[in-house]
Amino acid sequence: MQCGFDPSQIGLTQLPGAIRQQVKIWDDVLSGPAVKQRPDSATWSPLEYGAHVRDVLIIMHQRLNLMLTQDNPDLPSWDQNQAARDGRYDLLNPALVADEIDIEAQMLANGYKQVTDAQSQRPGRRTDGSEFTIFTLGLYLLHDLAHHAWDVSTAEGQTGTN
Repeated sequence: MQCGFDPSQIGLTQLPGAIRQQVKIWDDVLSGPAVKQRPDSATWSPLEYGAHVRDVLIIMHQRLNLMLTQDNPDLPSWDQNQAARDGRYDLLNPALVADEIDIEAQMLANGYKQVTDAQSQRPGRRTDGSEFTIFTLGLYLLHDLAHHAWDVSTAEGQTGTN
């Protein structure tokens, strides 16, 4: 994968630490001088990516809780571009977003720390038909976090769209 994420290196017990590790970049990214500057009109600014990451953490925590408490739940749809518009990501306070990322990552990591081996195989599915287990949802999350860190930290990543 372009972002360098290798899911084969992650087991259930590594998920909490990996979540915490993946978000460390955001304190530096969100304190940068061009945090609100878009590289082009089709690509989010570092602040917009940061707010998206915060919301990804929230959504994934909600999905984890659904999968732990319901049998094979439907995971609600989430339109990330609409969330960015509605949440006015471009106008947010970067320091506050950095703090929120840290808080949400800690809460989600703590949630995954409580997951047992048996629970890790509990299923859920998105409305688009994609099926996950609690464990594969965690891997999907880690890839998303790694990819967005790559997006904001490489010149090549800046050429992609949100």
